[in-house]
Amino acid sequence: MEKVLKAGVVGSGVFGGFHANKYAEMPGVELAGIYDIHPERCFAMAEQHGVEAWGDLADLLAVCDIVTVASPATTHAAAALACLKAGKPVYVEKPLATTLEDADALIAEAARRGLVLACGHQERVVSQAMGLLDIPEKPLLLEAVRKGTPSIRSKDVSVVLDLMIHDIDLALSLTDAEPLTVEAEGDGDAIRAEATFADGFTAIFTAARNAAARERTMRIVYPSGVLEIDFVTRAFKNSTPFPLNEAFTETPAGRDPLGTSVAGFVAAVRGLSPRSVVTGEEAARALDLALAVEQAAGF
Repeated sequence: MEKVLKAGVVGSGVFGGFHANKYAEMPGVELAGIYDIHPERCFAMAEQHGVEAWGDLADLLAVCDIVTVASPATTHAAAALACLKAGKPVYVEKPLATTLEDADALIAEAARRGLVLACGHQERVVSQAMGLLDIPEKPLLLEAVRKGTPSIRSKDVSVVLDLMIHDIDLALSLTDAEPLTVEAEGDGDAIRAEATFADGFTAIFTAARNAAARERTMRIVYPSGVLEIDFVTRAFKNSTPFPLNEAFTETPAGRDPLGTSVAGFVAAVRGLSPRSVVTGEEAARALDLALAVEQAAGF
């Protein structure tokens, strides 16, 4: 019989709540506690699940086997590094860190200790459910638009690390080539960027978190056809010869990408999967390009 893994969650905000729910529902996993520097919110979430609320990260780490870090983005690296140094496999919500130095430190610590370091880029799950990652043809162009209405969440980072990084990771999952040039214009809340890669692939990203209405579209041009998806209206057009799953949102992974991603992390920790859905190295690659976008835009 498999050992029950005790899971801890760092962060009692919206995403911390999502992760706590996933662990509480997952077979073979027991939610062991929540840590947050905000005691009221932490106690409320812990009480909801009937677990301990911890005011010290070391106390949480003493009672758990695996950890999700879902605190504000600027705290991800420090919290994740503490988890790794305590010998705990860790799932970090995106972005993995806010500097490449911190991302590299996490990767090095995980490698040194032989621990799983996963990151929550859940577009990989959605793309896999669609069949996008199985297309044997390299794309020529990706155009991704991701706009949200104003929110108080994630204001500690720019819209690039908040929203655009989802589509950056998706673009990088479609090519092994390195970006050669990056151009961008905009500000911390609305920006457009274009990256060209060594294999000729071009990715154009538009992201905003101050839009009047939510918008999320993707257009990918292949030598053999075009894929167009409106994720809000669920309009789906595919002129390529590849049999993509138009009903991907109705698959188990499409309905619950976070649950699938967390389950992939747990499977990797147990040795039942060779890797998590998104590794620390892949998350660092997305961060690298995201930071290049910020630099190109002048912030």
